This record gives sequence, C-alpha cells and structure tokens, in this order.
Amino acid sequence: MSDATAPPASAPAHWEADVVLRDGRTVRIRPITANDGEALASFHRSLSDQTVYFRFFAPYPELSQRDVDRFSQVDHVDRVALVATVGGELVGVARYDRLDETDAEVAFVVRDDHQGRGLGSVLLEHLAAAARERDVRRFVAEVLPSNRRMLATFEEAGYHPSHRIEDGVVVLSFDIAPSHSSERVRVAREHRAEARSVAALVAPKSVVIVGAGRDTASLGHQMLRHLMDSGFTGRIYVVNRVAAAQGATVLGVPTYARVRDIAESVDLAVVAVPVEEVSGVVDDCAAIGVAGLLVVSSGFAESGPEGLARQRALVRRARGNGMRVIGPNALGIVNTDPLVQLNASLAPSMPRRAPIGFFCQSGALGGTILARAHRRGLGVSTFVSAGNRADISGNDLLQFWEDDTSTDVVLLYLESLGNPRKFTRIARRLSRSKPVVAMRTGRSTQSYPLGHSVRRTTLPVAAVDSIFAQAGVIETDSLGQLFDVAGLLAFQPLPQGSRVAVVGNSDALAVLTTDACESSGLSVVGAPVTLRQDCDVDTFARSIREVLGDDHVDSLVITHVPMLGVPGQPWERAISAAATGATKPVVAVLVAARDESGLIAPQPGSVDPAPGSVPFYGTVEEAVMALSRVTRYAQWRARPLGEIPDFADLRREEAAAVVLEVLGSSDVGHAERDAQGEDGVELRAQDPADQLSRILAAYGIEVWPGSPVASEDEAVAASETVGYPVVLKTLDIRFASRTDLGGLRLNLDNQSAVRNAYASMAASLDPDAAANLVVQGMAPPGVACVVGSVEDALFGPVVSFGLSGVVPELLGDRGYRIPPLTDADARDLVAAPGASPVLDGVGGSTTADRDALENLVLRVGLLADDLPEVGDLVLEPVVVSASGLVVLGARAVLRHPAARTDSRARRLGT
Repeated sequence: MSDATAPPASAPAHWEADVVLRDGRTVRIRPITANDGEALASFHRSLSDQTVYFRFFAPYPELSQRDVDRFSQVDHVDRVALVATVGGELVGVARYDRLDETDAEVAFVVRDDHQGRGLGSVLLEHLAAAARERDVRRFVAEVLPSNRRMLATFEEAGYHPSHRIEDGVVVLSFDIAPSHSSERVRVAREHRAEARSVAALVAPKSVVIVGAGRDTASLGHQMLRHLMDSGFTGRIYVVNRVAAAQGATVLGVPTYARVRDIAESVDLAVVAVPVEEVSGVVDDCAAIGVAGLLVVSSGFAESGPEGLARQRALVRRARGNGMRVIGPNALGIVNTDPLVQLNASLAPSMPRRAPIGFFCQSGALGGTILARAHRRGLGVSTFVSAGNRADISGNDLLQFWEDDTSTDVVLLYLESLGNPRKFTRIARRLSRSKPVVAMRTGRSTQSYPLGHSVRRTTLPVAAVDSIFAQAGVIETDSLGQLFDVAGLLAFQPLPQGSRVAVVGNSDALAVLTTDACESSGLSVVGAPVTLRQDCDVDTFARSIREVLGDDHVDSLVITHVPMLGVPGQPWERAISAAATGATKPVVAVLVAARDESGLIAPQPGSVDPAPGSVPFYGTVEEAVMALSRVTRYAQWRARPLGEIPDFADLRREEAAAVVLEVLGSSDVGHAERDAQGEDGVELRAQDPADQLSRILAAYGIEVWPGSPVASEDEAVAASETVGYPVVLKTLDIRFASRTDLGGLRLNLDNQSAVRNAYASMAASLDPDAAANLVVQGMAPPGVACVVGSVEDALFGPVVSFGLSGVVPELLGDRGYRIPPLTDADARDLVAAPGASPVLDGVGGSTTADRDALENLVLRVGLLADDLPEVGDLVLEPVVVSASGLVVLGARAVLRHPAARTDSRARRLGT
C-alpha cells in the first residue's frame, strides 16, 4: 500500500498531519481509506497475542474480510478512523463509532514495536479534534483492567474520565472539549518531542557526509573538512559512489557507495549532492534509520515553482520515514560543546564557545553572520542555519534551547514566520527564563527571500511588534543591534530597574549619555561622575566601584576617551576589574579605542568570552540602545504573567450554534473559497434577538439595543419607548459615531428635537446612510473607546483596543495582543495606546472604570480564541464611565476561516 493514497473527499484534508513522537522521530497521521484493507489485515497479523487480546477482549488471530471492510470503510462523520504510518506501513489505528448525538465509542491499537513512543496519545488528540468537528462531545471506551497502559493514556492526556465496571470491563467516559489541563499536557508533550528531535541533529554521535569527494571546491568536501577540523567526537562516514568503486578514501575517511551500505546506526546525514539525487539519498537514509537530514543542496524552493514542489516532496518523504530535515539550501549546524565539537557547516572555522544559541534562516548570510559575531568576541553554544526552513524552524530550536543548560540567550535572524502563533506561545514561556532576541527582515514590506512559502499578515507593523513584545521577545533593527544586545545579556546580570549612573572622563560624552538615556526610557541618577581626562587608572576603577555600590543605581554606563598616545588596555583592565562580581549590568563606551563593538574579557589575554565580560561600544547611542532594551525585558520578566480568566457565565456552545446557524444559512463557501477572497456575512447588533447580539451575549457582552426607524414618526415612537434623552445615528460604517460628518445626533430630549434631527440627517446623508437610522438610549457620560478582534491568516486571533475618534484612527493609536489573554495582558492592552491617559481623567475627561474595560477585553479575547469564524469584530463606541461601561454598537463579519497555524492537536507545519 502506498502512503501517498489521498483520503476521500469526505475526509477533510487537514485531518492529515505529520507529528513528532516522544523519541523525536516523526509519524504520519491520516484518515483511513477503503484502499487500506490489505494493509489493515497485515497490521493486525503483526500484533502480539496480548495486544490483540487487549483490543478485542479475546484471541483474534485473523481479521475476516467482513472485518476488514467494516474497519476500512467509514463515513468520516459517524464512523471515523485514523491511521498512523511510518515508511508507508500502518503502525497504529484509532477510531470512533457514534453512539448517539453527542457520544461516541473510541478504540485504539498500536503495533507492539511502536508502543511506548507516545503514539496512542497523539492518535487520541487527533481523533478528539476530528470528533469535535463532527459535534461529538464525549468519548466512551471499554478497557480491560489489566490494560494499564491504555487506562493511563486517557488520564495522562489531561482528561478526567469517569469509571465504572461492567462485566469485568472498565467503562470510561470523558468530555473531549479542550481544557486547561489537556492543553498543558499537549504543550508539554510537544515541547519534549520537538526538543528531542532537534537534539538528535545538533548533538549527533555519528555523521555521514553524502557527496564528499576529492574535489576540494565541492560542498561535500568542504563539509567533511570542516567537520574533521572541528574535532568532532563522534563517528564520521563518507558516501561517494566514485571513490567507493575505486576503494579510495576522502581525507583519509573510508567511503561507501550508498548510505544503506553503512552497517552502523547514523544520527545525521549531511546531503550535498545534486538536487536530482536527493530523493534517492533520502530513501537510503530511511532504509538504515537515520534520525535526520541536513540538506545543503540547492535547487529547491529558491529556484521557483518546480523547486518548491521538489522541496515539499523532500519533506514529505523524510517525515513519512520518521526523519526531520534542516534545509534545504542550508549553511549547516555548529555545536561547541566539548563533548560534541560539531562543525557540520560551510563556515570555515569553529566559533568560540559562549552561552548563546543562534538560529539563522539565511543560508547565504549565515557564514557572514558567524564571522561578524566572532569579530565582536561573541561565540555560540549551538548555531543552526536552516536555509529554506522547510521543516526544522526557529520554533523547534526554541523548544530545544529551553532545556539546554549550555544556552542562556537565544538569538534569531528571521526572514519569515511560518507559525507565529506557536512562536509567540513558546517564546513567551522561554523568555521567562532565557532572553530571546530577534531581528526580522521585511518587517514593514513583508518581502521574503525566494524559497519561503508562507502566509501573509494584514496586521499593521505596530501590531506585529506589540505581539512580539507581549511574548517578551527583544526586537532589534539590525544585526549590529542584535549583537549589541546579545553581548550584554550573555555576560552581565539583568538590571533591577531603570536607574542609570554614568562614570567617564568626558563632559561631552556624559551629556550625550544623559540625553540618550532619557529619550530611551532610562533615568540618570544624580549628576554624571566626570573625572579628569588625565586621572590615573586606580582613581577611575575606584569611582566605578563606588557607583556600583550605590543602592539607588540599577546599571552603569562607563564612557572613556583615550588621551593621545596613551594605550587603552590598562583602562579596559581597570573597567573589567572594577566590574568583576557586580550584581548590576555594566556597559562601556570606548570612543576610538576599537574599530567595532566587542567584549572586555574578565581575564587578561582570555580568548573565549566568559561571565563578567563587559560589553563595549563605539558610540553612546549603541550602548544605551542595548541597555534600554535589556531593561525593558527585565521589567517584562519581573511582571507576573497573570491568569487566564474562567468566567462562569460563558455559554460557548450557544455561541457556536449561532455561528453555525449564520454560516449554514449563507452562501459562504468553505475555507478554500475564503482564501480566494470570500467576503463573508456581515452582522450588526441592534436587537437582543439579532444573531450577533446572541453571540456576544453568550460571552457576557451586552449591546445596548437600537430601534431601526424609517420616518420621523417612527423615530418619535421609538424615542418614547426608550425614554428621553436619546441618540439618533446611522449604522453606515462611513459615518458611524462621527458627529463631524453628521452621522450622529446626541442628547435629543423631546419629540421636536427628534423630528428635527431625523429630517436633517435624512436630507444630508446619502441614501445608504439615511436608510440605516437607529434610535438608541443616551449613554452615561464617559470615554468612548473601540474594542475589536480580527482573525489574521498568519497570526490567528488578535485583539485590539484604542480610543474612538478620527485622530486615534489616523495615527494608528491602537494596542494589540494575541489571545488567550491573561488579566495582566488585558491591563497592558488597555494601557498600550498613547492616548490611554485619557482614561485616567487627563484633559478633563471622566475617569474611566478600567476594571470594567479590562473585563470586556478579556471576554472579547475568549470569543476570538474560541470562534475563528468571527473574523472581524468591532465594538464601537464602548463608552466607559466611572462605574462601568456600555457597548453602544457592534458589527462583525463571519466567514469559514482557514485552519489556524497552531492547532489543538500536535502537528508539524507544511
């Protein structure tokens, strides 16, 4: 049976996925097909007697043809089955059969040689996700008491099954809706599996170079030379058909004609062959169980559509056989651990060792970046340049570095974002213990190099920057800034606050430093300590120590201008000695002393950077920029994460039913049509019975009702019902909440005022706006705000907040956050706009009830996270008074969304 068999049309394509298991190897999950009958029978015959007994509660050596047909022919609605395959062979099956409208019976079986890899829990995740799509809410399973592994699978997945014994069988039932506990389990398992898959590649015990010949200019030869020169501690193999046929060696290493001829196990295969030969090499690697591939060959997505097809086939072939891929078009991997000493890259020399993990997407720039880091005195713990990033990505490396004791700081050079929702989730967790510093190319243009096939965002640049900041990521604008920040983070302690002291021998530099600090959000404590330019080294060092001992100082900037003809080394040693053992960060500005920023080593003559190394910079601006970014990070890290609220009044199922009612009755197509520009269904909240009002009410968001009116008499009648004073407004988005454009009349307190307002608006507005007039009760005085959410193709749900009005809108004065939101996120989001002080009464406005506003933001965040179909939600105006708020208007667009990049079941990106 071929693993490439496409599922029938009734089985959603997104039910197929590649997943990393507990041991770091991959498995493919897909819906069963009618063509799987023979493979299913063979799979059953491969099971041990005990496994068969646990599944069928009796000896069952052979499946009958009737069994085969029943198990392989399903409807993908009431009867669903998923299979797990490795190398095209079935290694696991999971299925459910619906019992009634909400319950389904579930069963699993995993081939004996694949048990203990976490495959059962993966199948459960994916089967539960499929069942939820088919409106199944509970799973029921019958398990023999002696089948402890299966009993544990349900418990350990974060579900809370009830148990009862019937006829000697344990009957379990449990709700399959995602919960905090099941999500924690899923994320923890994903982390362990993906970290292990990376570890096998960056710390291999054996490496084969495929394509290493005697031509010194070839990629394979260079890779072999660099690997050997690095002092790699593991075994090295070479595959070269010509050399093997001649019985020759390459650089003294015996050669093999094919990878499959190697009898020993191999962890990493470096593929440096012409593009047309790569697929054959992948098959050979699969045959001997290679753990992963580093593909430096080019000719893939960077070369055009045909290359992209080759790249996708490469990844599918590798993952389908349990392997991960770095590349293609990659520079390579470096690991400076003395127990590994790996330079499987095109970089000619081994970098210094330092506690810095570095992921670089660019193969072309990777070598240049390493060289530049070396000139600055920086090193790495591990370095991965992924080229086209077809499989292994920065997300995988973040998972690995979180547990890597050799890495204290993470650097990322990113050319595109494949799964930013997952990235921010992992980065936010990692940043609580290890800083993550990133430089993104194409931030404003969304321009990506050839070879990067990714979704694009419609969010403004400020929104993406806010999302990275929410995750604690330190963003920089250039490679120089990336290294400026890295040197400070890797070798100096974090500041406890923003109070900065300045010590130096130049009044001019002291003034520049003070100005730079104040404009960067840092406060200079007292007057700078300015020493005579001809002061001696001991006085200089003593002044530094005295300032560092001041409890009112959180960090220190040292500035030094050398005297003509006086060597700078004694001053550098003085700075290093005075800063040794300090619990506060120290940065130095050494004007004209060096050509490039770098590090002052704590030990004279030391080559490798070490804790206590003082970063120095050529300009005040570089030093203060690095210090201010690190200070903001330290402040972020010191703040509590907060808690995700659990509102008792939410009616999620009711809201989902309304969404289904809307989309089921519309002519909106599926997600594929949306990707081609489907407009969706526009909804407005006017009456509690409206569909949007019902969706919002299910999340505890009440919209003040409005009465549509089509004449003066109707307007008066509606006003009498509501009670004066009232508002007359148009729902037309062009004029909504715009008194300056005549779309809103306030404080109408009698019949005459209402009639005059109606007549004026009917005459001045265009026909579309005049046809959408509504009477609404006058809200209490307060600050008008706008709360919204969008379903972005790249980032998924994003919540926004700002003050209403044309000026904030024109200035883009909005805050943005990705849900799920904690209460701390909600506070930060409300405080994010530059105009947010208006909420505190600045400018004579009403002091707003921030608690009520944050509560609303949290509810919108939950709605956006739960319902991707609600693609564009705007609550405007939200009038916030001193004791509460009212939502006066709401609109949304509902559409069938594309699948989110970070799903509820573990899967690798495509």
